Amino acid sequence: MKIVVQAFVTLDGVVQGGGGPDEDREGGFAHGGWMMGYDEQFDKDDEGGKLVAEWEGRTEALLLGRKTYDIWAGAWGVWDEDAPGLQGELTRRYNRVPKYVASRTLTELGWKNSHLLGPDVPAAVKELKAKPGGEIRVWGSTVLVKALADLIDEYRLAVYPIVLGTGKKLFSDGFPLSRFTLVESRPLKSGVLINTYRRGA
Repeated sequence: MKIVVQAFVTLDGVVQGGGGPDEDREGGFAHGGWMMGYDEQFDKDDEGGKLVAEWEGRTEALLLGRKTYDIWAGAWGVWDEDAPGLQGELTRRYNRVPKYVASRTLTELGWKNSHLLGPDVPAAVKELKAKPGGEIRVWGSTVLVKALADLIDEYRLAVYPIVLGTGKKLFSDGFPLSRFTLVESRPLKSGVLINTYRRGA
């Protein structure tokens, strides 16, 4: 299987709290919902939603850090599978695919089809990668992404023309040296640029 990190990212590399004002206030982050706000204003054709639907059609498993798992389990894990449009479609998919969670503190997981990776997360992820299949999707989970840097096959980044000046970054200080090739760059009408980077391409 292939590990693919997907992220909505600002020009200054921030990935924190794009989905809503209370999604992630850690560190006093005051710009929650920046991505949703931008899309509501500029993405009149819902290109972003269509793109996420296309991406998530390939998702065969989720790989999440503890904080992202908590956020997602409290959202996708409880939302109505029969909701109209993309929300219902993604809720159904995320409930059905296996979810692998890296955590030093959790001992049990309430969201169905969720599994703890155990103490040696890189070794467990290597085992997952060795299985046949499609894409293991990583959203958020910046600490986990950094820990698994050498195992990540691809980054799909939706780059928003916004600078926040504060917030968690996808590639924080101390991130391991990693080299990728740009394999696709697609501009959206909204001004968002979709860049796909692949290891060893």
